[in-house]
Amino acid sequence: MARIRPTQVADDGFWDDERPSRGKKVARYAAPVAVAGIAAATIGLVPALASTGDPDLPKISAQELISKMAASDAQQMSGSVKITTDLGIPSLPGGGSLADLGGAQGGEESASPESRLMELVSGSHTLRVATDGPGKQRVSIVENAAEYSMIHNGDEIWAYDSGSNSAYHATAPEEAKAKGDHRQELPKDLRGATPQEIAKTVLASVDDTTDVTVDGTSRVAGRDAYDLLIKPKADSDSTIGSVRIAVDADNGVPLKFTLSPKSGGKAAIDVGYTKVDFGKPKAGTFDFTPPKGAKVTEERKADRPEAKDFGTKDFKDAQGALSGLKVVGEGWDSVARLDTPGGAASTTPGADSGPGAASGLLGGFGKEVKGDFGSGTVVSTRLVNALLTDDGKVFVGAVDKDALVKAANAAK
Repeated sequence: MARIRPTQVADDGFWDDERPSRGKKVARYAAPVAVAGIAAATIGLVPALASTGDPDLPKISAQELISKMAASDAQQMSGSVKITTDLGIPSLPGGGSLADLGGAQGGEESASPESRLMELVSGSHTLRVATDGPGKQRVSIVENAAEYSMIHNGDEIWAYDSGSNSAYHATAPEEAKAKGDHRQELPKDLRGATPQEIAKTVLASVDDTTDVTVDGTSRVAGRDAYDLLIKPKADSDSTIGSVRIAVDADNGVPLKFTLSPKSGGKAAIDVGYTKVDFGKPKAGTFDFTPPKGAKVTEERKADRPEAKDFGTKDFKDAQGALSGLKVVGEGWDSVARLDTPGGAASTTPGADSGPGAASGLLGGFGKEVKGDFGSGTVVSTRLVNALLTDDGKVFVGAVDKDALVKAANAAK
């Protein structure tokens, strides 16, 4: 693994003048939290030892390293995280990509975190993060001339876009305040962009279809680390070649996460700290007051996950779609199958929405395939492939095209 030049966090423990070379305002991010709750004893591990690499660290088994991660309890930290993604998302006819279809939404809620969920799927982005226990987090997405920040401090959550001078404000629900629960968290959809959260998700899904070893050591953000290597077994149909997690040798916190595709080339996802400090951030880091002239949008009750007053038709449509979701296969070879409402009738060309519209859209850059199931269109990225059959079934997974066709044939 290439070494990262050790650097020091700015004197204030959080803010500095670092800027990425390119990137957009990003959407999905989270304050760093400790990895916990991983049952290492239930994971099939190859008892390899870390005995090579730089720096020279004591030997440790993969199971011991995962246990160290699970026991990590870093509640205070600050630093910078660089996220680079190259998923190979197909371009749409006329320009743009699938990522643009779910990108930022304009309008009065342009500072709302939920409006930017798809913007991390390509390019390089720099995040500056800080946390002081479960009640205080701050994440800023840095651009050349602007920042997008989200601050959680007790009952209050603020999001601020300096480019448009707009802010979004949310508070803990009244029932939580009445109970004295001031641990309002960042929105669920925005968690998961730090190495800790990604590593936690990956390790929770490790099973006997996986080889796990300790593959040397490295230096990340000036700290010694063990490299945990996670790979699907040789007979897998997965498009994923490997997952590498650099784990802080001292406190067990994941410092870097790299996902490489089986097809080779540069990493599809690379998330790592470039600066990190496990000391207590300055209290002022979590203070925020909207600048003069900023347009402030207050959270609506309907925006909250627990809200039930959304449209009945929308709810029934979503319920009908999700009721057909099934997962076939195991581990790395899992394929999600969705039987869309209406079947072949809903795939009629020219339909305004649903599989028919999707089929017409996919036809512009997908590849037609045939099998015992009939015919359909496969859309491929470097990691995730999707098959939309002409009779309205959808098969999606981090598997190759042949595995999707096989799953569709078996479902016939």
